[in-house]
Amino acid sequence: MSAPIDFYFDFASPYGYIASQAIDELAARHGRAVNWHAIVLDANFQSLERIRIPSSVMRSDYIRRDVERLAAFMGVPYKTPGTLGLHTDLAARVFHVLNDRDPQQGRAFAHAVYRAYFVEDRNIAQMDVLQSLCAAQGMAADELGAIATDAGARARLKAEVDLAEARGVFGSPFFIVEGERFWGNDRLPQLERWLASGPY
Repeated sequence: MSAPIDFYFDFASPYGYIASQAIDELAARHGRAVNWHAIVLDANFQSLERIRIPSSVMRSDYIRRDVERLAAFMGVPYKTPGTLGLHTDLAARVFHVLNDRDPQQGRAFAHAVYRAYFVEDRNIAQMDVLQSLCAAQGMAADELGAIATDAGARARLKAEVDLAEARGVFGSPFFIVEGERFWGNDRLPQLERWLASGPY
């Protein structure tokens, strides 16, 4: 079987959200699987590439309009959240707990988190919001509370972030296939050509 695509995303990234709506379908056209990896691109993230987009830029009027335009272009529902740049580490930890059990369940949770934030304008850093999203995946309230304080869940996310850093990931969305790295939605056509025709 051909190598899967590794898809790295941050729940705070509107570009990651838009990519999440396209990557599985793109991969399926070429008989590829996708491994989803939630990361957190906060101040502690130290990519080997040392590329960092300041948070002020991500909150700029240009980015707001660019995301709205890109979402419309790709046919993805989108509403600019009232608060950008939320802390998403707990959502990422929950994702990995669910994804390790069942990748389809993890993916369903990721879609629900992204929809809650970038379509419904809900604060995905709040426990009550996450609880409702977890409940839809059959997770009990006490389990979410345990994940919030569990050192193992925190270590699981750190390991994912450390691996992303080691692989040169520096943004969201980020795709790696057969060792080749692609950053951003504007690289999706290049990624698709790679899948269709091989290295170039």
